[in-house]
Amino acid sequence: MSAVNETLIRDVVAEVLGRLGGAPVPAKAPPAAPASAPAAPSCGCGGKSAATSSPGLRGKFGVFQDAGEASVAAHESFLQLQKQGVAARRKVEEIVKTLAEKNAEEWGRIELEETKIGRLDHKIGKLQIIKLVPGVDWLRPDARSGDHGITLEEYTPFGVVGAVTPSTHSIPTLSGNIVNIVAAGNAVVFNPHPSAARCAALAVRVYNEAIYRETGIENLATIIEKPSMESFAAMCKHEAVRLLLVTGGPGVVKAAMQTGKRAICAGPGNPPVYVDETACMKRAAKAIIQGASFDNNLLCIGEKEVFALESVADQLMAQMEQNGAVKLTNAQLDALTKAAFTITPGQGGGCGHASVNKDFIGKDPAVLAKAAGLNLPAGTQLLFAETDANHPFVVEEQMMPFVPIVRVKDLAEGVKRSLEAEHGYKHTSIIHSHDLEALTEMGRALDTTLFIKNGPCMAGLGLGGEGYLSFSIATPTGEGVSNPRTFTRVRRCVMVDNLRIY
Repeated sequence: MSAVNETLIRDVVAEVLGRLGGAPVPAKAPPAAPASAPAAPSCGCGGKSAATSSPGLRGKFGVFQDAGEASVAAHESFLQLQKQGVAARRKVEEIVKTLAEKNAEEWGRIELEETKIGRLDHKIGKLQIIKLVPGVDWLRPDARSGDHGITLEEYTPFGVVGAVTPSTHSIPTLSGNIVNIVAAGNAVVFNPHPSAARCAALAVRVYNEAIYRETGIENLATIIEKPSMESFAAMCKHEAVRLLLVTGGPGVVKAAMQTGKRAICAGPGNPPVYVDETACMKRAAKAIIQGASFDNNLLCIGEKEVFALESVADQLMAQMEQNGAVKLTNAQLDALTKAAFTITPGQGGGCGHASVNKDFIGKDPAVLAKAAGLNLPAGTQLLFAETDANHPFVVEEQMMPFVPIVRVKDLAEGVKRSLEAEHGYKHTSIIHSHDLEALTEMGRALDTTLFIKNGPCMAGLGLGGEGYLSFSIATPTGEGVSNPRTFTRVRRCVMVDNLRIY
């Protein structure tokens, strides 16, 4: 890696690892290896197998201080998995899905205590749905036959995947990634967000202990216990890491792409919602509340701003109030805005730039309401207020249980405002309409990876809509909602003039 690229990585990783703030939290030391665990299988060559070639890596159960050791251990486990075949991949998939659901309440509580963002019920819920993440069965070979024989294309692993996970969904993202990555035959090294490192390490250790008991493979998913910019750079540079899975803003995406390795990048989002006169206002209101309040709006696909036709804006807001959301007055909105954003002066006398106050990200509605100067009724899930299209709550990906409502005069303005607010991230957009032309025009114009019609944002990931689940959505690099195929190479095997029996 060139000095320029290494410097770039060091500069921009700070953006991802510090995006939601927080210092690294020491993780508990992993327990000793289970006495009853089976010995790792021998390669049969009479020499040292990968499982016993590095005694210093034993007994860690995936939790390492050093990125190099974590990468080496993952590579050894990849080689073991390769020998054990598809059956072992299925076993790992079953273990992760079972343990995620079994430990959902405990792990959800631990993650919330560490990160202090989001809602406990939704932290638990995100772990209970890991069973919806696709696994080994997603990988089906493609074949064709003809006069000149048979050709088979198969999806094969890269080896070791280096992954960065966010603090917004630490254990769920990690768990879903393990299912996808191992189903494809790979091992994985995680460099987690520092403010969610302890809970991530706990889950990795538990997963590896169970995998070891069943397969003898000890470090199939490894993690750097105290992540840093240096550990991220070391993971990216390590020769065993063949593929990167990175979550973050434009800076870290650029850095990942300049490592010289293939990078799957899940970038930022600021999903707009458009509502027209043909929509059911009650259904639209319920969907907006459900999506924007989920885990206090930490989802990257969550409804962040609403553009409603002038003719129905009042009806929509009335339905939102009737369904449990609370509308702020102009004075209350101003107070909340001053607390939730820091405005830095623009250069040359231009407009100032709003930066989100990290103390408000993922906090409960009551915290926002206190800053706005009001007391909320019990059970309130979402705040909203009417704003203009240039308001900080519209422009910034704010990740709070609040949505701004902006009036627009027609579809053209609604699409234009949605495009501006989405910033070309091509992540997620949502529409509530029964007008086929409106549905088509917005879908074509926004060109987002997820486009949800007449439902909450979660429907785009199979929750209330058809489809499958993943917490890694690769928008800048185009892979979309990740699945096992995302982490594979396509290999073609050709038999000429033989094996075709007709």
